[in-house]
Amino acid sequence: MARILSLLRRLYLTVYNWAVFLGWSQVLFLAVKTLKDSGHEHVYNAVEKPLQLAQTAAVLEILHGLVGLVRSPITATLPQIGSRLYLTWIILYSFPEIRSHFLVTSLVISWSITEIIRYSFFGVKEVLGFAPSWLMWLRYSTFLLLYPTGISSEVGLVYFALPYIKGSEKYCLRMPNKWNFSFDNFYAAILVLGIYIPGSPHMYSYMLGQRKKALSKSKRE
Repeated sequence: MARILSLLRRLYLTVYNWAVFLGWSQVLFLAVKTLKDSGHEHVYNAVEKPLQLAQTAAVLEILHGLVGLVRSPITATLPQIGSRLYLTWIILYSFPEIRSHFLVTSLVISWSITEIIRYSFFGVKEVLGFAPSWLMWLRYSTFLLLYPTGISSEVGLVYFALPYIKGSEKYCLRMPNKWNFSFDNFYAAILVLGIYIPGSPHMYSYMLGQRKKALSKSKRE
């Protein structure tokens, strides 16, 4: 029974990783093609649907960690996925005024390259039981450049969206109401920006530690 469950787990994770890999590959292809053909102003419109689908699929990774399908700690997975969902749905989807900004292109390309490498790494590991050394190196090295570009794009887009958030009152809840509770999306966005200040260096340090551990283990093997 345990062997069957292990086989089903590997089959599911293989399908999941390669399916999301294909989604991010489509995002990157459309982003680069549109950037070349039409300019950065049109990149978001070209990638919107596959971007939303690929990024929202990452919610399953939280469930994978919770039920023990993978060993990734929720404390590392949740903040990264949460921030990306926030950018995808609360910023880019909700405020069209920000979609033509050049930071959208740097965000999409940084995310997609990172995820293409990450999902192919896990997909190969599920199929073969190991990952080639070159793919291991890419998995634990490309973030050195792509994490700063991705995070800078995220912070910049939230910042540039602030006037539109404040002016629209979208997602705000004012008193009085039956829940006796108020929520201001503008101040929530400022709080999100504040979280990036300690959160980004902490996550970068965590990934540096993971890189050192993974590459050291790879050399020993």
